[in-house]
Amino acid sequence: SHDIKTPITSIITYSDLLSDCDLPKNTKDYVAIIKEKAVALKRLVDDLIEASKINAGVINLNPVNISLSELVAEAVVEESQQFSNELDLIFKGDQTNVSAFVDGTKTYRVVDNLLSNALKYSVKGSRVYADVYYLHDAAVFEIKNISSRPLNITPDELTKRFVRGDKSRSQEGNGLGLSIADSLCKAMGGCLNITIDGDLFKARMMLPKSKEPQQLTASVVSNQTQESQENI
Repeated sequence: SHDIKTPITSIITYSDLLSDCDLPKNTKDYVAIIKEKAVALKRLVDDLIEASKINAGVINLNPVNISLSELVAEAVVEESQQFSNELDLIFKGDQTNVSAFVDGTKTYRVVDNLLSNALKYSVKGSRVYADVYYLHDAAVFEIKNISSRPLNITPDELTKRFVRGDKSRSQEGNGLGLSIADSLCKAMGGCLNITIDGDLFKARMMLPKSKEPQQLTASVVSNQTQESQENI
């Protein structure tokens, strides 16, 4: 990872230095493009390395009791500025106190990935709904949005590497966000449940709320969904 990251860091650094130089406007535009693509490449490399570590089982977890409500609220505040320009982000979980026994840093990464996914692929001018609640033995973060493009894909396919709902790849993204989120949830004893209904995309991060987490399987999620459909 060091051999890959170092050249990319150098490209970004020298791009910054060049942008501060007295250059013709068209040259500055070229430098800006170089930096933009280098930053995108760095993000891809970081995601690839993280995904590889998770799947290789070399990820370090430090589970503790955390307030999932506060963690999600913090992530929503961080992303609110970007959402306010194009989407209406409605967070309904700020009136509850939901806790989970998880790694706070890894959980924040999952929440951030799901928020970023909604930001990239939602219909502009639409609403994105986020909520936090308990569902039986799970602490749940749920996010719902309307896709800007037809979702002709299954939920299982969306959590595979490099698979995107935007098959034309005309939008930003590398197809690793949901895969990483799914792997992190499983590593913490939970699961990522995705449902697609027409253009409605709904993702639920389900995590253990006790110190002795039980692995939440897809069948458990399905049963819980049917039993609690009205509450959801």
